[in-house]
Amino acid sequence: MPAMSQEHVHAAVVQAASVAFDPQKTLTKATELATKAAAQGADLILFPEAFLSGYPRGMGFDTVVGARTEKSRDLFLDYWNSAIEIPGPENDHLAALAADLSAYLVMGCVERDGGTLYCTILYYSPDQGLLGKHRKVMPTASERLIWGYGDGSDLDVYQTPIGNLGGAVCWENYMPLLRMSLYQQDIQIWCAPTADARDSWTASMRHIAVEGRCFVLGANQYATRSDYPESYDSVFGDDPETLVTRGASCIVDPFGRLLAGPHTDGETILLAELDLRDTVRGRFDLDVAGHYSRGEIFEMRVRTRPA
Repeated sequence: MPAMSQEHVHAAVVQAASVAFDPQKTLTKATELATKAAAQGADLILFPEAFLSGYPRGMGFDTVVGARTEKSRDLFLDYWNSAIEIPGPENDHLAALAADLSAYLVMGCVERDGGTLYCTILYYSPDQGLLGKHRKVMPTASERLIWGYGDGSDLDVYQTPIGNLGGAVCWENYMPLLRMSLYQQDIQIWCAPTADARDSWTASMRHIAVEGRCFVLGANQYATRSDYPESYDSVFGDDPETLVTRGASCIVDPFGRLLAGPHTDGETILLAELDLRDTVRGRFDLDVAGHYSRGEIFEMRVRTRPA
């Protein structure tokens, strides 16, 4: 464990919907939810993928292979306008919030950089502000229409007083070499903001926890059609009661045991106490970056320069 780290960490996973495509209202909601989690003793608070300011589930951006339309360009413009910039006022607000709550915040956002959008995780410390960010290296399927690719320069694990903190976004968690790059940095608390609510996702969270002998926090939105604007053009139609995503957020310990969730019955804050000593207890018989790695057989290189 990092020097001076605490043995027990109180973690919170927020399962809630964005105020879709409205960063200011979403930031207000995030502040309320983080404050509620901190009031329940949370040292660490994780939000879902693309929480600021919306995961456009079900949208096709009026695009087919080989053609774009004026409508598709306008839809992208609207989405681009709802993204946030780092640095920027939303970043300043979240840094101040972490300080006010004396808690670590991990926030999924849609980040705007020039004309490109990225699916990004932001890490905030209560005493240092923004620790860093990680851009999703591989958007999945149609996400590639709207999000750019991250690189290896921010595949970081942060040594903090609450443990070694890092993570991966959604289906990045299915990339074996990316996982190994984080295991090699002695990750203890793995944050997995996601948009996947399937039973197979919970199984993956449990696998990563066992494989890496780390705590895994999976955070997804719970959203209905009513959480999106009336003008939202998607495969989900217009019935406000239609379920868009069921959540299924969870917290898993290094032995694959579910400490909280998966929760599928609405918005919630999942809470669990993490005993960081379990990350060492688990490596007694399995340390994939140490005595179980067989480095004389296998070798991996990570290009960490910005691309």
